[in-house]
Amino acid sequence: MINIKSNKELTLLRKAGLITGNALVAAGEAIHVGMTTKELDTVIRKYITSHGAKPSFLGYGGFPGSACISINDEVIHGIPGSRKLCDGDIVSVDVGAYIDGYHGDSCKTFAVGNVSKEALDLMKATEESLYIAIEMAKPGIRLGDIGYAIAKHNEDRGYSVVKEFVGHGVGRELHEDPEVPNYGTQGHGVRLVAGMVIAIEPMINAGKPAVKVMPDNWTVKTRDGSLSAHFEHTIAITQDGAVILTAPD
Repeated sequence: MINIKSNKELTLLRKAGLITGNALVAAGEAIHVGMTTKELDTVIRKYITSHGAKPSFLGYGGFPGSACISINDEVIHGIPGSRKLCDGDIVSVDVGAYIDGYHGDSCKTFAVGNVSKEALDLMKATEESLYIAIEMAKPGIRLGDIGYAIAKHNEDRGYSVVKEFVGHGVGRELHEDPEVPNYGTQGHGVRLVAGMVIAIEPMINAGKPAVKVMPDNWTVKTRDGSLSAHFEHTIAITQDGAVILTAPD
């Protein structure tokens, strides 16, 4: 069931989203060659808790970190630990904050040090497709239209779309209906209406689309070892279009 949010709920979702977005800013400012993913996770956790919120991901389904930190060929759900960031890495940092009964959810892929043109181009295309989708998101548009646009933008550039994992609704629960695929058929799927809150999150591979779940039962990698990028915002659908709830201030 898709929950339509009231104006009061949207205000609370923006509060959670602002903390989420600013936690990502703090992460980006902290990232440097040689730091461990656990150290980065600690920066994020401290930012979230210092603003009266809780990390949405910590303990979610047993996840042990406050953020999902995924490097290079890791698509999503990387577990923070002792791995050190190296010059040339790209690192996707997925963050959620929970406060006053509502969640925010956002992700950004960061460049660490001197990154290859291949990696930068992938990151650019993935982020562009997120904002193309956000620009489209308004009452009457179908999720198939959004998914089609994301896929086309990336596939036209030789990239592939991860299909096993998708975006989702956000609210009192971190993951709500509807599912928001990064692929689709124009004119099909759930029709957007004002009051819907969804997370749009393109996960795009430089190589083939196939992925695999690692033995830790969390980390998802590309099967061919190619780079992957991931960008995400939680947005509210209004009569005037989309409002980005996880935009930093």
